[in-house]
Amino acid sequence: MKKIFILAAAVLMNSAVFAQTWKVNKAHSHLTFTITHLAVSDVDGVFKDFDATITSSKPDFSDAQFNFTANTASVNTGVDQRDSHLKSPDFFDVAKYPTMTFASNSIQPTSAGHYKLNGNLTLNGVTKPVTLDLWYRGTITNPMSKTPDAGFQVTGTIKRSDFNFGSKFGSPMLSDEVVVKAAGEFDKVN
Repeated sequence: MKKIFILAAAVLMNSAVFAQTWKVNKAHSHLTFTITHLAVSDVDGVFKDFDATITSSKPDFSDAQFNFTANTASVNTGVDQRDSHLKSPDFFDVAKYPTMTFASNSIQPTSAGHYKLNGNLTLNGVTKPVTLDLWYRGTITNPMSKTPDAGFQVTGTIKRSDFNFGSKFGSPMLSDEVVVKAAGEFDKVN
């Protein structure tokens, strides 16, 4: 029993020693969404203020943990009146819920460089499990900083009804499905 405990402790210590942290490079990253309006047109938006980190001990990121936070008041669709409405209690209620967050809890490979990323999304004070598609695009040495940079793309569809988001506006005014896409570079921190 003592040998098993020592072996387990050594494995855990080795994992901690080799775990690397990666931080989003905001200048080369984006977080977007698309929703259908009146069943005939798509409206796109971005979050201009967000942060994300990845922790992984494997070079293929197959054990990665992803965490992101977006400032809901940074939502931007390119139309001031719509953005003001999105910040109101009808939608993001930014005064009450200034952030939305995602924290992964598992990752499963589907093919080379592609994974299912499972985690909890918190939006409008509601936390629900979601599954997103993750594409690990590779790691390179940044020619400017001479440090490793890793590229990722995350896509998926969430239901706004799961988060009591915009519940005053049913279909076909606004689709229940919202397509999300996050993509960008992550700089190795340690």
